[in-house]
Amino acid sequence: MRVREMTVVDAAAVAALSGQLGYPASAQQIEERFRGLSREPDSTVFVAELDDGRLAGWLHVLARRFLELDRYTEIAGLVVDAGARRSGVGKALITAAETWARERGCSTVRVRSNMRRVEAKPFYERMGYRVVKTQYVFEKTARQETE
Repeated sequence: MRVREMTVVDAAAVAALSGQLGYPASAQQIEERFRGLSREPDSTVFVAELDDGRLAGWLHVLARRFLELDRYTEIAGLVVDAGARRSGVGKALITAAETWARERGCSTVRVRSNMRRVEAKPFYERMGYRVVKTQYVFEKTARQETE
């Protein structure tokens, strides 16, 4: 297995893996999103490629800037193929993200995980991460105001 940066050719495989994460998307949607992300200097997507060329997982990482916090890196998405879990794929992707963070001067890496993903918590804890807060996520559709 090798970890490398995603290319547009990977869109269909990344889309299939995204469905396993609970975010179904077409190859075209992933390709469009990836093209936008690839123009962002503080964002990248890594893929884990098996020896036979199949993708076993992907990880999206980005550097975040806020007024109230020092710059840090966030793992925005991580999925490992159901058939490849517990084989080192997740660990390899996390390691790539941590290296990417250090190369950009970020000393902290954060990741959010839905509490329903009970298997994720022990995985991240084994990787040395600790829970630092819980929160609500609010969402509203932005609509144009009518006159």
